[in-house]
Amino acid sequence: MIKCGLMVLVIAFSQSSMADVYKFIDSHGSVFYTDKPRNDLYQRIIKSVPRPGRVLKEVPPVDDRRDDYDPMSLGHLITPNENNFDHFIEQTAYKHQVDSRLVRAVIETESAYNVTAQSPKGAVGLMQLMPDTAKRFGVFDRTNPHQNVDGGTRYLKYLINLFKPNLGLALAAYNAGENAVLRNNNQIPPYPETQNYVRQVLSLYRQKTAFN
Repeated sequence: MIKCGLMVLVIAFSQSSMADVYKFIDSHGSVFYTDKPRNDLYQRIIKSVPRPGRVLKEVPPVDDRRDDYDPMSLGHLITPNENNFDHFIEQTAYKHQVDSRLVRAVIETESAYNVTAQSPKGAVGLMQLMPDTAKRFGVFDRTNPHQNVDGGTRYLKYLINLFKPNLGLALAAYNAGENAVLRNNNQIPPYPETQNYVRQVLSLYRQKTAFN
């Protein structure tokens, strides 16, 4: 069984505005989302936008080892923007022959479905494309969610074929670049961020595969 250490966000109605949202991946690969970062290691992925009547709240981590664990409770892992792109993600994944559940796991880990997400290193959008990767896979506007998902999915497909049958290596390459994996003799690079990233995406992918 997999313990999901993901602190997810749900929407509740109130008279407050939406707060900034930050993401942090710990040394065990657990991903946390919060509006109150504890240090500079938290990466802001959603910038606050005044939206009357909505406020973010934190939900405790889910532990599937409990006797009262209900798989259907994982429905709260769907983020507020996921349904907005559901049909397009399905179409794009089908076009490039990539499992749509894997694409969703990557998007959820990379940006939590925030189209304006930008990393300190310059990665942008739902699938956090860097400028060179975007250009390489025909993305002219990284902030355009359709172009971003199409380019990111094409890149993911390329990496899956490159490192077949090891999906973990493909995901490591998506995070750190394929050259980093090749330099490490086809092993996941010894970067905590990359190792945590691979664990998190695979965990989400397995959850989505198990309950779909």
